[in-house]
Amino acid sequence: MLESTVPPGKRVLVTGGAGFIGSHLCDRLLARGDEVICVDNFCTGLKDNISHLIGSERFTLLSRDICEGGLDVSGDLDVVVHLASPASPKDYLEIPIETLEVGSTGTKVCLELAEQTGARIVFASTSEVYGDPWVHPQKETYWGNVNPVGPRSVYDEAKRFSEALCMAWHRRYGTNVGIVRIFNTYGPRLKASDGRVVSNFIVQALQNESLSVYGDGSQTRSLCYVDDLVSGLTALIDSDVTGPVNMGNMDEYTVLQLAERIIELTGSASQITFLDLPQDDPTRRKPDTTLAFELFGWKAEVSLDEGLGKTIDYFVQRLGSAGSIR
Repeated sequence: MLESTVPPGKRVLVTGGAGFIGSHLCDRLLARGDEVICVDNFCTGLKDNISHLIGSERFTLLSRDICEGGLDVSGDLDVVVHLASPASPKDYLEIPIETLEVGSTGTKVCLELAEQTGARIVFASTSEVYGDPWVHPQKETYWGNVNPVGPRSVYDEAKRFSEALCMAWHRRYGTNVGIVRIFNTYGPRLKASDGRVVSNFIVQALQNESLSVYGDGSQTRSLCYVDDLVSGLTALIDSDVTGPVNMGNMDEYTVLQLAERIIELTGSASQITFLDLPQDDPTRRKPDTTLAFELFGWKAEVSLDEGLGKTIDYFVQRLGSAGSIR
């Protein structure tokens, strides 16, 4: 695991800090000695994700919608990390306007705060800016193949706009901006009901239900365990790199291979059911992370089996402790 060599003691604001990735980032920052201000409106984030942090003298929770109330934070800030956004297709298709707002108004609010406080801002973009890519693997120099009016555009275009807004702020005001393009990430604290492939398959397998594979399962994904991603994020936070920088795992698997492996790892009696492929679903997805390695010495290290094992253990506990889980 990549460890930062930068002395601890930063004051970091994390929007979307109660989300899947955000909560893991809060954990890591606190563990190394930083002060964390977690901002979340709990639209898709969960209080359970950060309940163990409440009461820490270096952790503050602000429950608010940054698109409506803005960000009036007293004192100095070193870094603003903007992670707030629905991130699963199920969520952003249910709340499309809110998704566009947090990727426009929300990003502007974060940039204004960074400008006012002299903080660095790290914006969490996504591999979805590449759309259904014609270039494989995807490098940061690729401009993407995105349908601007398709159902997924509310997320894809919100992130693309946010990148453009960050760069406009950087060029006009000299704001210290860092942009990371996050590829498919998985691990504990994924919501069981959010529609992402790993959580879908694991929950279905543990309940001996049919695994829902869309299309023929030949589409590919490259899955990065959340601990690896957070190591990359902290490296970007501690740098002056503008980016964008891809972060993800370069190991590529078909969705069908993933389903079959999860059935094996859980010892499930589940079968596989094939359903219609959603519109604009990417056929191939694999990052080129050469730049992240050159800049930070970063690469994904957790194997798929190790990461799936930890994620399965998490869902076993969650399914065993509640009749229904989010």
